[in-house]
Amino acid sequence: MPRSIADQTEAELGGPGSVLVRQRADHVALDRLLHELDGTTGRQQEEVLTRIDRLVFSHAFAEETVLWPVVRRVLPDGDEITRRVEIEHQEVNELVAALEEGGPDSPERPARLARLVQVLREDVRDEEDVMFPRLQERLDAAELRRLGRRWEVMRRISPTRAHPTVSRRPPGNALSGLPLSLLDRSRDAVDAVVRRVPAVAPAGQVVSRGLAAVAGVVERTPPARRGDGPPTAR
Repeated sequence: MPRSIADQTEAELGGPGSVLVRQRADHVALDRLLHELDGTTGRQQEEVLTRIDRLVFSHAFAEETVLWPVVRRVLPDGDEITRRVEIEHQEVNELVAALEEGGPDSPERPARLARLVQVLREDVRDEEDVMFPRLQERLDAAELRRLGRRWEVMRRISPTRAHPTVSRRPPGNALSGLPLSLLDRSRDAVDAVVRRVPAVAPAGQVVSRGLAAVAGVVERTPPARRGDGPPTAR
């Protein structure tokens, strides 16, 4: 059985810049954040969740647009294996959207948080223990590094927030990626100003809600939903 990428050296994973090295680095960062989240409440919990969201959504979007099409091409069961991970990504999107909608006082918040942590950890294990070792068998080190560069570029321009109705597959995710990224990152900047300067909070919150509304329209347009199907289509 192939070894988990969690147990391999950087050289074994294709060297610096390999997509497997980059993926594992993000997974390590996520693990630290999940440990930090444990036991938090109130504003501290919200701040840690925000950092988790910014990491997770750009990471997953880059996977779905750059990496999973390669997995589907080189593995005979690539469609099945990527679909399993896409289901996990879809649930993460829906859980985060529900947490934001319910707010900090929702009675369902503890259960949703617990499930979010569980799904994120399952997603990491599915990727590191199952998918990536098999991808590693099909691609040489140079190919892994080329794929890593493409993945990193996409990660840096990907959306940073939950978008449950966007397709998990091309062309929908690729078509919606740039406008949603611009909207999300603008909203991130506005929210950061609101946290630093409480005096501008009322105006900032109006702007943030407006950007969220526009993003909601974008993610529900037919082009953004093309390419997906059950069980992740919404």
